[in-house]
Amino acid sequence: METTNLTSGFILLGFSDFHYNRAALFSTILVIYLLTWTANLVLVSAIKLSPQLHTPMYFFLGNLSVVDISFSTVTVPKLLYCIFYGGASISFLGCFLQMFFFLFLGTTESLILAVMAFDRYLAICSPLRYTSLMSDKVVVMLTSSCWLAASLHSLLHTYILSQLVYCRDRLIPHFFCDVTPLIKLSCSSTTLAELLIYTEGSMAGNIPFLFILISYVLITRAIVKMEAKSSRSRAFSSCSSHLMVICLFYGTDIFIYFRPPSDYSSQYDRIVSMAYTIITPMLNPFIYSLRNQDVKRALKKRIMKCFNTKIVFHKGHVIFL
Repeated sequence: METTNLTSGFILLGFSDFHYNRAALFSTILVIYLLTWTANLVLVSAIKLSPQLHTPMYFFLGNLSVVDISFSTVTVPKLLYCIFYGGASISFLGCFLQMFFFLFLGTTESLILAVMAFDRYLAICSPLRYTSLMSDKVVVMLTSSCWLAASLHSLLHTYILSQLVYCRDRLIPHFFCDVTPLIKLSCSSTTLAELLIYTEGSMAGNIPFLFILISYVLITRAIVKMEAKSSRSRAFSSCSSHLMVICLFYGTDIFIYFRPPSDYSSQYDRIVSMAYTIITPMLNPFIYSLRNQDVKRALKKRIMKCFNTKIVFHKGHVIFL
């Protein structure tokens, strides 16, 4: 049986087996992609240029925005190509490079969300010790650990999958090189790859989620014990944006990766995958910008400096005076 090697590759089918308006889908995804870049870059710029946002929470948020830009860039350009041409070829090396960065950035986002939960826990449950506990050195160490751990996790899975033998049928029913479609495409034993997914892969996904869950249980207990209503409201407000981002991220992940292999459906996976590769990276900066008073004030100052215009935020609306 013929197999692939470094000189042969794969064909991404994209949505070629769907009936859809190609021009409309292409235009919609392109607009979302450009909006993702714009919104996240604006948020990163506001954090970098505003001294009042030079805190651990916003440093983590800036990293999250960088991850979101990169995460969508790993898959969206190839998706647009697939839509425009009805499919796309990708080399063996290109496929596994795409997989590496997809796993790397997805895991990094998961770990950064966990670190942000830890940051909120310290800020609410140990406010007097927060500054000393979350020093600049600790912040850099935590962030670097997220990027390093994610890269090692991704490298391990990418290497194991790249060693499988892939059969003559090189058609991937997806718009990027994901783990499950490639395992199903292999004609050699996938026992080691599947074992790695169920052990180390599950730990990489579940441990950050459990850490976030425990952090918010403790945070909720601390908020409930606060006597002043204003303090409870302020504490909850500082967590609400983060909670919404977590729900978006893990909500789509659960539908894809936390279900039995027997329930695998390429059509279902492609549709849900669009949510966390395209929609979530675009929504995250808006969630933090529209629900966070510090970010809104920083953006207001930046816009006023650019346009020399007075801007007022009133009941969720932007008013120019």
